[in-house]
Amino acid sequence: MVLSGRLSTEVGIKTPADKFFKLYASELHELQNHCERIHHAKLHEGEEWHDTDTVKHWTYVIDGEVHTCHETIEEVDEQIKKITWKLFGGNIDNHYKIFKLILEVSDKADGTAVVKWTVEYEKISEDINPPNGWMDFLFKNTRDVDANLVKERIAL
Repeated sequence: MVLSGRLSTEVGIKTPADKFFKLYASELHELQNHCERIHHAKLHEGEEWHDTDTVKHWTYVIDGEVHTCHETIEEVDEQIKKITWKLFGGNIDNHYKIFKLILEVSDKADGTAVVKWTVEYEKISEDINPPNGWMDFLFKNTRDVDANLVKERIAL
C-alpha cells in the first residue's frame, strides 16, 4: 500500500530568481494580488507573515472548486532560495495526513530563472488520488506572478 508520494514541476520565468523568491520569502501577503486563483489570504495566528510560528488561512481555486487550508512555514533557506511550507486543515485534512509545498528558484545563465515546485504528501487512504490539480495550480500561479513582476520591472 503506497500512500505517500512526491510530485514536481519546473517552470521557466523571465523574472530574476532573487525578485521572484523575495515575493514568497518576505511579501507572501501580496501573493493574492498576483494570482487570480488565490481569492483570499489572512493571518490566522500570529502577527508576522513570515515567522515560522505564524499560521495563515488561504482560500483558493483548484480544478474549478474553492478550497481552504492553513499554512505554516517550515523552512526558509535564503542562500539557495528554497522555502518549505506545511499545509493542513480545511480541504487538505480531508485527503492527506502530510502535505508540503517546496519552492526552489534558481537563475539560469541567460538571465532568466527556473522555479521548481515540489508537493510532498501522504494520503489518508489508497482511495485518494495524488494531488495532480495542485501541479496545474502552482504552474498557473507561477505564470501569473512572473507576468506581474515583469510588468512591474518594465514600468520602472
